[in-house]
Amino acid sequence: MIDTPKLWRLATKICGALVLLFLIAPILAIIPLSFNTSSILTYPLEGFSLQWYAKLFSDGRWWAAIRNSLIVGAATVLIATPLGTFAALGLSMVSFRGKSVLVAALMSPMIVPTIITAVGIYFAFSAIGLVNSLLGLILAHVALAVPFVVITVTASVAQLDPVLARAASSLGANPVTTFRAVTFPLILPGVVSGAIFAFTTSFDEVVVAILLTGPEQRTLPRELLSGTRENLDPTVMAVATLLILFSASLLLVFTGMQHRARKLKG
Repeated sequence: MIDTPKLWRLATKICGALVLLFLIAPILAIIPLSFNTSSILTYPLEGFSLQWYAKLFSDGRWWAAIRNSLIVGAATVLIATPLGTFAALGLSMVSFRGKSVLVAALMSPMIVPTIITAVGIYFAFSAIGLVNSLLGLILAHVALAVPFVVITVTASVAQLDPVLARAASSLGANPVTTFRAVTFPLILPGVVSGAIFAFTTSFDEVVVAILLTGPEQRTLPRELLSGTRENLDPTVMAVATLLILFSASLLLVFTGMQHRARKLKG
């Protein structure tokens, strides 16, 4: 007799494994190519070599792109995280007519196609001289990253027990002390998650970077795009492999924040 529950669980596990393989197979296919001795990106591999990594670490063009991406990403996190956090707190504490319209406007950079947002930012920044500058790119990335911070922090705020804030107030804590000692530690996982999303949004963005940056402000995604479109350089595979490892590290941090949030909630 067929055990239906066991058969169902087995089918679920097989389907899950197939979906996981479908998602990560294109990513995993890149990694072996970064160690190939051949300059042609094709399988089977001709041999094992670290020459493309050596070329990456000795090429000033790639280092300049990595430096620009790190500067823009870090600045985006420093600006977008507090802006998104306070926006989420403010929106969760008050109710007013037109709140849904304001929230929709705040989320619009996530909804509107990036190319449209990029063109709008380009014309707006052209009028005030922010094109071809890292400052202009940082401000544009802040506009794209703030909605992600708002979403993650709003989710954390929704799980807050308002009794805790009232208890702190009844014990004599002013609003600033209550936020610092009670509210912020509880929403910290959401804030950190939002900061991670803000950084990855900036680090991975290429459309706005193409429109707003010049030769001196080329970011890593723009350099990767140029490396695959103008001259298919295997060094691109080495950069992509390092980015995969970096993204996996951020994912582990994000998972750790979710685990901490569940422990605080429990």
